[in-house]
Amino acid sequence: MPLGGARRLTLSSGVQTVEKAYAALAERYIALFGSLESVAADDLALIRRHLGAVAGPVVDVGCGPGHLTAYLQSLGVQVTGIDPVPEFISHAKSAYPETPFELGSLATLDAPALGFSGILAWYSLIHLPPDRVDAVLADLRSATAPDARLVVGFFVGDEISAFDHKVFTAYRWPVDEYARRLTRAGFVEVERLERPRDGDTRPHAAIAARAAYRVP
Repeated sequence: MPLGGARRLTLSSGVQTVEKAYAALAERYIALFGSLESVAADDLALIRRHLGAVAGPVVDVGCGPGHLTAYLQSLGVQVTGIDPVPEFISHAKSAYPETPFELGSLATLDAPALGFSGILAWYSLIHLPPDRVDAVLADLRSATAPDARLVVGFFVGDEISAFDHKVFTAYRWPVDEYARRLTRAGFVEVERLERPRDGDTRPHAAIAARAAYRVP
């Protein structure tokens, strides 16, 4: 099983098409990926290490069923989950009534004056066409405070390539290339987690990064 399962597009043209595709399969998706039991222990540990002690507001971009948002809140994190799929937000609010969730995307969320202290993008960018990734990562950087933390999960391949994801076309990335794109957007890699193919599970990875300070 991928690190938490595939996730939704939140900042991109074409978002309505992806949103509709996930809405049509929301019930099945929630059953398969809507609990912490679907997330590997190493993945939770990576998220905990880099976002679990963040002081300040954190946003789970493309929170889906909301289980990872609720997990962060259980660690004492000031977190909000956002997703453009109404079915996911409805489920999240019902399953985790003490955790704040909003329907929409990062573009529709009121960002803190000094930016977010952390962002979780757990497979929420996998459907982005490669020519949109730089702009979206730059948008994430512009929404963060200096030294903020970002954790992003994605599928891995030897080259950037599209594949027929069960919900909507998704993309594989070489890990080093994704790290370069993060650097270009203003992030500094802190840690990475890679996993090879295991049976029917595709190769996948996660990168934890911090927002670099900018010289005025």
